[in-house]
Amino acid sequence: MTDIASLTREEAARRAALISVQRYDVNVDLRGLYEGDLWAATSTVSFTSREPGASTFVDCVGTVTSVTLNGRDLDPATAENGRIPLPDLQADNVLVVSHTQSDTRSGTAILKTVDPNDKLVYVWSTFEPDMARYAFACFDQPDLKAPHGFVVDAHETWTVTSNSAPDTIEDLDGDLGGGRRWTFTDTPPLSTYVTVVNGGPFHEVRSARGGYDLGLYSRQSLKQFLERDAEELFDLTDRGLAFFGERFGQPFPQVRYDQVFVPNMGGAMENWGSVTWTDSVLYRSLPTFGQRAVRAQILLHEMAHMWFGDLVTMRWWDDLWLNEAFASWASNWAGVNATDFTDEWATFLSGEKMGGYRQDMSPATHPIRGDVPDVAQAMANFDAITYTKGASVLKQLMAFVGEDAFVGGLRSYFHDHAWGNTRLDDLMSAVGAAAGRDLSDWTVAWLDRAGTDTLRLEDGRIAATSPDDQDPRPHRLDVGSYAVSADGLTLVATTSVETTGTATEIDLPEADLHLLNAGDQTFAAVRPDPDSVRVLLERAPDLPTAVDRALAVVTGFQMLSEGELAADDLFACVLDLLRREKSHAVVEPFLNTALEIAQGWSAPERIPEHLGELADVAAVLADDPDLVLPALRTLAASAASDEHLARLDKAALEDVDLAWRVATRRAALGRYSEDAVEALLARDPDPDAGIRALAVRTARPEAHAKDEAWVELFEKRNIPGGPMLGAMVRAFWQPQQGEVLLPYADRFLDEIPALAGGGMLAVFGLMFGMFPQVADDAFVERAQDIAANPDCDPTVRAALLIGTDTLARKERSRAA
Repeated sequence: MTDIASLTREEAARRAALISVQRYDVNVDLRGLYEGDLWAATSTVSFTSREPGASTFVDCVGTVTSVTLNGRDLDPATAENGRIPLPDLQADNVLVVSHTQSDTRSGTAILKTVDPNDKLVYVWSTFEPDMARYAFACFDQPDLKAPHGFVVDAHETWTVTSNSAPDTIEDLDGDLGGGRRWTFTDTPPLSTYVTVVNGGPFHEVRSARGGYDLGLYSRQSLKQFLERDAEELFDLTDRGLAFFGERFGQPFPQVRYDQVFVPNMGGAMENWGSVTWTDSVLYRSLPTFGQRAVRAQILLHEMAHMWFGDLVTMRWWDDLWLNEAFASWASNWAGVNATDFTDEWATFLSGEKMGGYRQDMSPATHPIRGDVPDVAQAMANFDAITYTKGASVLKQLMAFVGEDAFVGGLRSYFHDHAWGNTRLDDLMSAVGAAAGRDLSDWTVAWLDRAGTDTLRLEDGRIAATSPDDQDPRPHRLDVGSYAVSADGLTLVATTSVETTGTATEIDLPEADLHLLNAGDQTFAAVRPDPDSVRVLLERAPDLPTAVDRALAVVTGFQMLSEGELAADDLFACVLDLLRREKSHAVVEPFLNTALEIAQGWSAPERIPEHLGELADVAAVLADDPDLVLPALRTLAASAASDEHLARLDKAALEDVDLAWRVATRRAALGRYSEDAVEALLARDPDPDAGIRALAVRTARPEAHAKDEAWVELFEKRNIPGGPMLGAMVRAFWQPQQGEVLLPYADRFLDEIPALAGGGMLAVFGLMFGMFPQVADDAFVERAQDIAANPDCDPTVRAALLIGTDTLARKERSRAA
């Protein structure tokens, strides 16, 4: 469907100026998906036109079978490029469109899956940014909001979920095709992209909490894991709804709040009142603290969208950050203040924010609020700048104006714009009014300019440089001054400062370490003075807070990527931290960083030594009952001796996830055992265990093993997104298999035409996840040529630019 038109900003503005949508009544028939691939829908759209006699178009992708406008039949053959022309509008209009959709296997809007264990069929939908048009005829743009009434026919064994509670569920007679009809309560005014219909023989768990009716759903084969985690999920949901409702001054206005965990989804989607998640977060083995923290962050992120995105929605996709940045910020803010994950900002800094810096300091940088001429470009902006830099900038804004003013501005914003659409200026005006500050210059500096400022502490001042030819942004930050003592580091003073221009004087006390951006309030590449850098690397474990210890690692990693610090020095610093670190919030990110440095940034001859050192540290950490799970998983990724493997084998007797990881490591080391894989398949209750077996085979240093994986990943598209895809990526791009892997760099570029324009989650997972970790100059040149083509898909361009930039930085580090 590459000829499907992408709605432009000008087209959307013209259509919004012409029409208003009163409501959608959508009848969906899922029965054709029980044994086949057919989704059928009839959409009745009631709308008004400000110019009777004018024309417009409705969005609809699929096979259009009938079109009626105001009782007059239109020719379905006029549908072209995903649009149906609507001529001669009246003041009040009723449009009825019936269509079918057979593309239900690719993940574009609708995905039908068959559980490999029990062969049960599940169907889920996800419509961001403009995929609702694949499921039903609609005006698929965010500023034409309307109530939706869904009626869904499904197989009699299926449960159907949508945005609201079902009013009625009735059996259908045989002359109506059999099955059951689910009629759902009307939604409030919503953008089309946050509506949803899911169906299948789901396992359902419900709980009444805080005045809400909370529901959790999974496929039947995962019900044991859903029931294991249900209490924590319900508790987090209850806490989140209470926290956001109070802080935003508006409780979530619907009693029912469902969360549906579905197979082969790469992330989660903030459908109003019915969030759809990847069921990979129903971990098949006991989750680590870090996995639980990630799940809590996703839960709170999608929940925050109920206010910021669903209740109040951006007018056009150039303000996408109004959705994603806010939800990312809010999820961490709520995690710290309303859950047990009180060091969430440290986790964010040492994981997601470090990724945000990488993209923002690469050729793929762009302003948080970018130019989005059409929806295809909006898809490219679902990235680390939108989510992570945007969240960091909102954290900086709260520091800049104060938390009370920031929250007061948000309350006014939600009150004034409920069920409407906004632009960036609406949010900034509300916060500025609450703070008594004019934020117009701040807004331009932070949101309309690309790149990362660098702040250096030198000669009693903070010297600031910007990545462009304009003045650096204003930064509100703290400097923590520490003295080295026999007991470690002693805080001498914390100095707050608001920078202006290229140089800001600061009066600091005498100290051995001045920690620039203590508490991580701003988004900048920070460089303490040279003496402080030395002390920071040597004494990072002595810093009193998890967020500042994470800041030490991130500062070092930035220096590594800029060629200012050797990989050996940063690796030693991270290992020192791990030997003493007790905060669950950063142990796992630090382990991941150490593994990345060892495998990707170290000189080739140093990789075995670094992996051995990391394995030794992980083995010691595994003696701590609170850290045993992440430590053993890192040990499985870095095991370098028979002693390491023997310890892992013993632990894996009671941990099937660990057993798969150990088998993968053995395969990478040339010790593959088919008998061991077959035994694990017999032992593992996970319906996706076959993919774990494929990952083990993939890790072998053999071309036929890589070929098998390639077919499953790119040709058959059989690998679910999320952790399963991650396991395949890690197994495929093994360090020290460069000779075997090099031919797959060009094959990756050959796959691009088939990926471009596909489902958002599928494109993201494969383009960014499977980007080659081994390449030559010819690959880099070809990749950059593809990215430079004006017709290159925006998401593909971003992946190519970030990937080639990272390869160059790693090569510089490895050669140093």
